[in-house]
Amino acid sequence: MLQFIAQRIVKAVVVLLAIVVLNFFLIRAAPGDPAVVMAGEAGASDPLFIAQLREKFGLDQPLPKQLFIYVKGIATFDLGYSFRQQMPVSKLILDRLPATLLLTGTAFLISLGLGILFGALAARNAGRWSDTLITVLALVFYATPLFWVALMAILLFSVTMDWLPSFGYETVGAGYTGMTHILDVGAHLVLPALTLGLFFMATYARMTRASMLEVSRLDFVKTARAKGLKTGVIQRRHILRNALLPVVTLAGLQAGTLIGGAVLTETVFAWPGIGRLMYDALLQRDYNLLLGVFVVSSAMVLALNLITDLIYRLVDPRIELSA
Repeated sequence: MLQFIAQRIVKAVVVLLAIVVLNFFLIRAAPGDPAVVMAGEAGASDPLFIAQLREKFGLDQPLPKQLFIYVKGIATFDLGYSFRQQMPVSKLILDRLPATLLLTGTAFLISLGLGILFGALAARNAGRWSDTLITVLALVFYATPLFWVALMAILLFSVTMDWLPSFGYETVGAGYTGMTHILDVGAHLVLPALTLGLFFMATYARMTRASMLEVSRLDFVKTARAKGLKTGVIQRRHILRNALLPVVTLAGLQAGTLIGGAVLTETVFAWPGIGRLMYDALLQRDYNLLLGVFVVSSAMVLALNLITDLIYRLVDPRIELSA
């Protein structure tokens, strides 16, 4: 196990390095110059002032030298300095990361839990009206754009019914502490987490249903029925457990894409996470901050893939881990 983890960490470092280099050149190839953007916002278009800004932030150096300096900094866990925010990139990301982890973690648990539950119910009642209803709802949530669901949720639950807050992380200026603060953050979390989770819930529900129906036709399930085991026991201990492996695989792959979905969700709901930070950095041509968000996001995806492989052994101990 330790050898497997060590080998995967080494491979992850190599992949992360390749991602850093690729993102560096892609961002530099994008149109727009941060020095020109900052000069324009300052109301100065003097070429000398722009040249001074480019020299100050190292943008006048050749690209290979800029890349070497940046990779050298990452090797020492230095993500650079945001010339736009006038703060270290690592501090900006660490300030926003807890909000993103809270949103994506909650959305992941909602999507996985409800997806497996509804998928198991659909498989158990295959061909009945409940199976059709769950399948149709799953298709609707899968086909509906995230931003439309977010806007409709705001109109319904915030504007019309006034049940939940529509924007932000907490009530501004309220000064809540303790349990009151936790409940306030939870109320603000409901809409963005559900919006982000419903899309992936549809995927897990369909995958669980298809996998359980496939496993239910296998010989060991027929043997369990012939022994007279109860239907609930067969569904839980024999069918569902063996059907979870494809779901775990899909969940591990899509856990990283939750961060991508969080960019849109955080923007619509004004959630102060790294998705919103990345969007703002893109508009401001803040190269270092944008690259820093990409590095952290990529590292999180690689870590989630490793965790997924380890969970395989918990779901099915017969699986041999290989790097």
